[in-house]
Amino acid sequence: MAFDGITIANIVSELRQTLSGGRIYKIAQPESDELLLTIKNNGSQYRLLLSADASLPLVYLTQTNKPSPLTAPGFCMLLRKHLQNARILTIAQPGLERIIHLELEHLNELGDLCRKKLIIEVMGKHSNIIFCDDKNMIIDSIKHISGMVSSVREVLPGRDYFIPQTQNKWNPLRFCPQYEETTDSIAGSSPTTVEADRSLLTYVNFCEHMRTQPMAVYKALYTSYTGLSPIMAQEICYRSGIDADLPANVLEETVLHRLYDTFAGMLQQVITGIFTPSIFYEGLVPIEFASLPLTLYADKTVKTYSSISAVLEQYYAERSMITRIRQKSVDLRKIVQTALERNVKKYDLQIKQIQDTEKKDKYKIYGELINTYGYNITPESKSMEALNYYTNEMITIPLDPTLTPQENAQKYFEKYGKLKRTYEALSELTVQVKQEIEHLESILAALDIAMQEEDLVQIKEELIESGYIRRKGSTKKAKVTSRPFHYISSDGFHMYVGKNNFQNDELTFKFATGNDWWFHAKKKAGSHVIVKTEGQELPDRTFEEAARLAAYYSKGRDQAKVEIDYIQKKHVKKPAGSKPGFVVYYTNYSMAIDSDISSIRHVDK
Repeated sequence: MAFDGITIANIVSELRQTLSGGRIYKIAQPESDELLLTIKNNGSQYRLLLSADASLPLVYLTQTNKPSPLTAPGFCMLLRKHLQNARILTIAQPGLERIIHLELEHLNELGDLCRKKLIIEVMGKHSNIIFCDDKNMIIDSIKHISGMVSSVREVLPGRDYFIPQTQNKWNPLRFCPQYEETTDSIAGSSPTTVEADRSLLTYVNFCEHMRTQPMAVYKALYTSYTGLSPIMAQEICYRSGIDADLPANVLEETVLHRLYDTFAGMLQQVITGIFTPSIFYEGLVPIEFASLPLTLYADKTVKTYSSISAVLEQYYAERSMITRIRQKSVDLRKIVQTALERNVKKYDLQIKQIQDTEKKDKYKIYGELINTYGYNITPESKSMEALNYYTNEMITIPLDPTLTPQENAQKYFEKYGKLKRTYEALSELTVQVKQEIEHLESILAALDIAMQEEDLVQIKEELIESGYIRRKGSTKKAKVTSRPFHYISSDGFHMYVGKNNFQNDELTFKFATGNDWWFHAKKKAGSHVIVKTEGQELPDRTFEEAARLAAYYSKGRDQAKVEIDYIQKKHVKKPAGSKPGFVVYYTNYSMAIDSDISSIRHVDK
């Protein structure tokens, strides 16, 4: 995701406004690679989370406390010794690097005023939290990196701290006249970094550099300049009206000028602190966050916040919940997928067997023609020619020379009878297997849209009642707390979406009244959608929004258009003994529509 230098700049801006001048009240280390600092400032108390987790490094303000181990780790004890009650002097970001410097002032054992630095590097698997003295010598770090691990830089007590320059990237903020890089902001930068930064400041140099890049424009941007993520590079191209996949070295002068102006304008927002922290959603699933507007996601639902910390906490909490649900649903999904594959194989075999029975009528005709013209058959004949009085064509009928004409006819009648019985049995079985396949596909669709752990409870119960899972011992039926999705149309009508087959039945046959409208994707597994009319006529816009919900919460959501059936609830029936969620209807309306629900208002519980 876009945890890049621009996001770090937003975090630094927020921390400066909130924590500058504050004092560190508590220092805790809840995890081996995580710090939680409690800071008091201007009569308020704040918690700053610093995580150097290789898979998810984070820095943000939070209201949530975390339990700490009974015995504090050595790094935590060291920080407590030096930084307890330390005052935060400055909070800086070198260039647009994914690095935050906290300059701290404290009293040593002799009562003398000293300065230290706490440096947070948010760099994926290379993330670290490093404690330095005022001369950039490392006192300790939350992760020790020896020369055996990295040939670029050792992070060990006694070593000098510097920012490794391994990718020859430039600081793009130097394009902006207002940018002033102080000694503090570049402390620890290698000479190569600063020198390279100063060599690429003008539009002319920008163009010269881009013309040497044979790669896609967006890739040329994020591989050349610090702080840019691929998504922000694509945003720059999108705002410039440029195809992001075009090779940078083929761009014309006017196009390069437009790209430069857009790039510089975005950096101007960063320098002046004009941020718009937002989360972008695909339906109810968060897909991206950013500190600047992402116009390339104009078709997505966007939720804007006043704080980047709130964005990070909310985004990763939601993503974590979705990941946890996916993990918890693995066993259920495996059961359903295995059963589905078995039933599909069974269905394919039955269809093939039914196709084999199509020759049954031929054998019946053979028997009838032998009985009609058999008196002409000579002994030990292997075939006979006869006129098929059904088609008025001559046909050749194979014969067993060891049998009489009557016996040959009886043999064909027996084949006909056997295939007829097989056809009748298979016709009934294939209907049952087809219904089972549709039922299992609907359960998979319910697993796909499950958003919370309680959503899995009803799905598991359905699998138990269907015989796919055995109820353990005397375990009682699970308590249901999951509720259908609730939306409100642009015209103010309440729309409800079932999350699983039990909810679909509940919505359609217990919640909805006769004149409410019912929507469902045509011949696809998906949710029932109910629109409460309250006795009013539905506007066309509400019909379309309800149809979009039915399209989105179906197996066809990835298609450009999904055909949706809709009808008043009073015309929807449930056959006796049918599977959960299965209904029949006959005189319905239909429409083909996309599955974009970004503009439909979702109502939280």
